Amino acid sequence: MALAGIKPHHNVASLAAIGVSGGPDSMALCVLTAGWKSDGLVGKGSSSGYIDGLLGIVVDHRLRPESAEEATIVQERVIKMGIRCEISCCNWSEGRPKLGNLQESARDMRYQIFQDVCVEKQIGVLLVAHHADDQAELFILRLSRGSGVCGLAGMAFVSQLFSHANSSWSGPINHGVLLVRPMLEFSKGDMYEICQGGNQMWVEDPTNQSTLFTRNCIRIALSNLPSSFRSEVQALVTTCRLTRLFVENICHQMLEHSASVMDQGYIIVDLEKLDPSNVDDLCLSNFLVMILQFISQRKRPVRGSAKRLLLEYIRNLPCKIATLTEREVYDYPVPISRGARARFSSEAGCYLSPAPRSKGTKIIVCYSPESSVSSKVFSANIYLDGHLSFGADQIIRDAKLQSDKLVAEVSNIFFLHTKSSETMLREALQLKLISQSTYASIRLLEIEERERFCSQNGGSEQVYDSGPQAKVSGPSNVQLYPGQSCHFMHRFLVTWKHNDMIDFDHKSEANENKDCRYCGITREHPLMIRHMVDADWLYLAKLTESEVPTYDRNELPTSNYAKSLAREAINNLRQIPAAARRALPVFVDNHNLPLCIPSIGFRCCPWLDIVAEFRPRVPLGGGYSSYL
Repeated sequence: MALAGIKPHHNVASLAAIGVSGGPDSMALCVLTAGWKSDGLVGKGSSSGYIDGLLGIVVDHRLRPESAEEATIVQERVIKMGIRCEISCCNWSEGRPKLGNLQESARDMRYQIFQDVCVEKQIGVLLVAHHADDQAELFILRLSRGSGVCGLAGMAFVSQLFSHANSSWSGPINHGVLLVRPMLEFSKGDMYEICQGGNQMWVEDPTNQSTLFTRNCIRIALSNLPSSFRSEVQALVTTCRLTRLFVENICHQMLEHSASVMDQGYIIVDLEKLDPSNVDDLCLSNFLVMILQFISQRKRPVRGSAKRLLLEYIRNLPCKIATLTEREVYDYPVPISRGARARFSSEAGCYLSPAPRSKGTKIIVCYSPESSVSSKVFSANIYLDGHLSFGADQIIRDAKLQSDKLVAEVSNIFFLHTKSSETMLREALQLKLISQSTYASIRLLEIEERERFCSQNGGSEQVYDSGPQAKVSGPSNVQLYPGQSCHFMHRFLVTWKHNDMIDFDHKSEANENKDCRYCGITREHPLMIRHMVDADWLYLAKLTESEVPTYDRNELPTSNYAKSLAREAINNLRQIPAAARRALPVFVDNHNLPLCIPSIGFRCCPWLDIVAEFRPRVPLGGGYSSYL
């Protein structure tokens, strides 16, 4: 915990949650965490009998008949250690996950519950019990899927989980929850010894022995290898972690130097400042991935032909137009034409094009909203992200200074120029990070896992295990009531404020319906939010010319107020690149016509108090992470 920059008396650790499954890993974590807290504080609360500032969270996935009983047993064991503990149950609203996707779905649901509990209780730190054997499993899994050196660095020691923004979140940075894995240097055998030394019992999940799941197959294979294999893999992972640290450090410098985030939700990259021809492939591709992930708000890697296309596009000045969709960039790259316009078949993603009037020396990266990440609607006083930093900003600043210092002092960074896993393993063999026997075992495990994966997925090798993801939904339309906020596509924080200044003199004659004479809406009915479409621009132009049909506003005359703001909105719209306009949130009426486009200052009614701020859920660069 000290290496994570966290001490038991810090504000950020005043409340810490522990993810508890009841297995030997999480029970060992409870034992050590209770000791860490008790040693650093006065001890147990005098009245409650619990250790101050700790909360165990047991998730009942409701996937087995005996899960509820097991959750209660685990809760009782954690409480006996002096740790408050509560049970949270999964609600599979869309039905039980399919067998092939069971573990991944359970993991995603589990982490969502962890986040929800931490937000609700204003907890700043979440501890989970991943250990060195888990890292080795992940290394083999990612190796078999074609991950590069940064992916092979495995799980971060410290990272951030970001929840949904809202109107009570103040300041430019959403610190979220610090996710800490303090057991990464421990082995599975250590976990059993800690539990035995603390006289703690544990439960074994029977699904962990099923060979239907990929991780279980790898785990069983690793258990048959000597301990020297795991220690050498750990040394290899550590080397990859140092390389990732170096690459991310360079990428953040490039982001600060050459990327500008615009308030309307897109990024401008100055290619002359970036000088992509003189940047290593690994650093440049990770720099671009950071931008794509920020704009799309989806954490997926870019590999294979998609990455080559991306690098080629950026390095060919002046730049042309390319549409890089999440489906094709992140999952299944396909050949494209080599003309003036490069395009992938569209599901959703990021659109790249030259910035206007830049002669191709700058590019814009904006969101392509054909298909989209689901939005989150909430009352403005429910989610209090602004209270979650708890001093995390100071911990992050200190850690970054330490990281910068370490990178500056390191003389050799390995694997920067490796083009494949095979070349990386051979380099590791030459550096004597691994022995010949370990090299052979890794290659055998990699081949076996790739063959198993291909046999289960019809020969495809382009699907990757990249951790919990934001779910993709179909239409982006969202309903919002007065007083509610919406994190629209995880990108825009949209708030419809209550306006109590409305006078009945400003109502239509049908006062009993409380219809506003400007927009026809009532307090009792929601408005729909969608992305901007081409027809909205034409509508604004017609509005300035008084060509709007009377039925469009419930047979009410067009107001001079709306006409005036429409002119101003059109002027504002001209300052935004055409591709970036399509991602702006638009409030519409029952005829799908714009009532309010807050990002460009248009509203048809003076009483319609709606604001939209570009506040992506995950910040540029993906937030803080430590691989030290």
